Amino acid sequence: MHSYILLLHLLGASIWTGGHLLLALTVLPDALRRRSTEALMRFESQFERIGIPALAVQVLTGLWLAHDMLPDITMWFNLAVPMARPIALKLALLALTVILAVDARLRVIPRLCAESLNDLAWHIVAVTLIAVVFVATGVAFRAGWFY
Repeated sequence: MHSYILLLHLLGASIWTGGHLLLALTVLPDALRRRSTEALMRFESQFERIGIPALAVQVLTGLWLAHDMLPDITMWFNLAVPMARPIALKLALLALTVILAVDARLRVIPRLCAESLNDLAWHIVAVTLIAVVFVATGVAFRAGWFY
């Protein structure tokens, strides 16, 4: 069962991280150059249909995998326990992702225009970097770099 959950987790990570890399490295630079929100909004509306479910799959499978590796949930934030370090880091990254997403959805996107494009750009870059760190943390977890 662990292998199937891990596969789902990796598929979710591929979609989430790959989509954000595509957004940050191709769509965003063009939008900033043109000072146009149209391509960003189009990408966002299309990506949300698969990106949000992929993130949800990552969260659910990530919690399952964390519990499988360290069943005592109270230990997940005990940094003296080597197995807890990547779990705590991933949960912190998830919290940052949620904070940025809520801020973008409630504050930035409703007021998005050519003048406020840089604010959204910073959110996109931050979420993309966090997604890459998520992946790197997962690799480090599997490779035993934390312990």
